Amino acid sequence: TPPWLCPWREGMALPANLATGKPYRGINVLMLACEAMERGFADSRWLTLRQANALGGRIKRGERGAAVVFFKWRELDEDAPEEDDAPKRVVPLLRAYTVFNASQVEFLPERFNLGQQPQWQPVAEAETLLKESGALIRHGGSRACYLPGEDLIQLPPPGWFPEAEGYYATALHELAHWTGHPRRLDRPLGRRHGIDAYAYEELVAEMGAAFLCAHCGIPGHLEHASYIEQWLAALRHDKRLIFVAAGAAQKAADFVLGTAQHAPGPVAEALAA
Repeated sequence: TPPWLCPWREGMALPANLATGKPYRGINVLMLACEAMERGFADSRWLTLRQANALGGRIKRGERGAAVVFFKWRELDEDAPEEDDAPKRVVPLLRAYTVFNASQVEFLPERFNLGQQPQWQPVAEAETLLKESGALIRHGGSRACYLPGEDLIQLPPPGWFPEAEGYYATALHELAHWTGHPRRLDRPLGRRHGIDAYAYEELVAEMGAAFLCAHCGIPGHLEHASYIEQWLAALRHDKRLIFVAAGAAQKAADFVLGTAQHAPGPVAEALAA
């Protein structure tokens, strides 16, 4: 089984303060990294409201901040006479601050721009499929996945991909997963003989993405090579599996292309309009 090759560069740096440049430490690293992942922030820089105002920036309307904490042991000054051997009294000092991600701030000086736009040219056909699909796509963080509960596709920022083909192959793979939602093709996760539900769904998504990549004229990328061993074992036990998976993948591609033969849902109606 060949290792899975990540098609994007891990460009997400450790959380740091935008105004001072100092990296956050300890629990703040975990808190801010999780906040950025959950809310889809591509920027790893944070600052307080006061710092934003001092730089000439402004927090965007409706944005909410994230909490960071400052902790240290503070030595108390007491009026009692000092004794060389007397231990000094120290107390824990804990303060909480609210910070905002740089992407939540507008009107910052140009020198603070990340400049993470991709150097490659977008593929028009692939861009059209992604936009006209009606799928909710959020960029940020280092994961590429489809989240069924929120019905959205999460992708790393386009600028993290060295080549356009890698970005679109990844996006179209997740778009194939997106078609399985109950409001679309209603492709439930179900175990087949010799293969678990997730491995089967990945096989469908890989083939569906390959069909869509071929339609757009871009080379496909194997996104989940770690499943190959399971796929081969399952195909040996179930000779019909490849036909069933290919049929499901074709339906997924057809749905994205707007040619699916099923009762039109909201997305299909929009595509047909």
